[in-house]
Amino acid sequence: MTALLQALPVHPPGDAPAEPEVFQLAGVATVSSGHALHDTYTAFLPPLLPVLIEKYSFSTAQAGVLSVFMQWPSLLQPFIGYLADHVNLRYFVILAPAITATAMSLLGVAPSYAVMAMLLIVVGVSTAGLHAVGPVIAGNLSGQRNLGRGMGLWMVGGGLGYTIGPLIIVAALQAWGLHGTPWLMIGGWLASVVLFIRLRNVSSYSARLAQSRPWRQVLRAMRPVLLPMVGIIVVRSFMASALGTYLPTFLSREGSTLWFAGAAFSIYEGAGMAGALAIGSLSDRLGRRRALAIAMTLTSPLMAAFLATGGFARFPILAAIGFCAMSINPVMMALLQESFPANRALITGFYMGFSFLAQAAATVILGTLGDHFGLRDAFVLSAVVPLLGLPLILLLPRKGRSGRGE
Repeated sequence: MTALLQALPVHPPGDAPAEPEVFQLAGVATVSSGHALHDTYTAFLPPLLPVLIEKYSFSTAQAGVLSVFMQWPSLLQPFIGYLADHVNLRYFVILAPAITATAMSLLGVAPSYAVMAMLLIVVGVSTAGLHAVGPVIAGNLSGQRNLGRGMGLWMVGGGLGYTIGPLIIVAALQAWGLHGTPWLMIGGWLASVVLFIRLRNVSSYSARLAQSRPWRQVLRAMRPVLLPMVGIIVVRSFMASALGTYLPTFLSREGSTLWFAGAAFSIYEGAGMAGALAIGSLSDRLGRRRALAIAMTLTSPLMAAFLATGGFARFPILAAIGFCAMSINPVMMALLQESFPANRALITGFYMGFSFLAQAAATVILGTLGDHFGLRDAFVLSAVVPLLGLPLILLLPRKGRSGRGE
């Protein structure tokens, strides 16, 4: 890896773009919009799972493993992140909607499980590139004082995509059936064309590249932050997997229609979009650790309330869960980027990579539990585990302390 990195062309430190003092709304909104269009297509999978289970007689675990194929390429994100601090990788963001849209739209006509797996691996690679580079571009355009706001808008894009994606795929299934889904890829192609026009002069280089150190030194400096970060990621991945992968399947098995299940998923993701923007911006003033503590404390009792209710009464509870649970990502990314401003893409790559991997593992665990004990018991577990992460928040750095690796 060291030899490969040394062979790559490195952007001269003197040419690194200056970090803006003001928040560049138009640029951040463009990157966030690309995130939204991309995640609209990745959001097709959860509502598709009940249909695929019925058509192919998959077990819950088999269906859940499909999402793992989409998540395991996240192993690439730290490597992509390191490169993005030195080599301009804006095309990872520009091309991601077209690539992901094509592969996701072909799932409905895939002839076998193996073909579905290959398509989802392609989506995973595209997703890894977008999520390693996109938040860094958004952070560079946000300015140091507005990182929480910038990361909130970045997450709003993902939340918006996951809000409208289920509605689009359910409508397409109702209108055309599985064989009509390939037409949906056109939207992703158009999105990549627009992103090329708007982002062709934008860079992923770190604005503080001159402060950057060799990657081994950077990893050693990051170790005190990575340990609590990984712990928090692992414990929250259970709820993220339960609601982000199995919510439509869970509701369908409890007697809900596909439309109801899809609407519930959209409500959860839509509220998450609002939470990401509100709590991400609030953490700029309230403090990252305090915002994390509030959000993580509230999610478990809200999940318990969701399991104790039924019907339309679940909608406002799902909205509250989404508002709290989804706000954790932008706050964590803002904290990490301000802690290591010269290596924003690398630390973001580690965070996003571990997040996807932990969620993939949690998906398999919950799917297996769902097959043996029922999805309700798996959801109960997902409500309890996040509480274990609260003590780890105290190990995270305070705002602005780690800019020099402290």
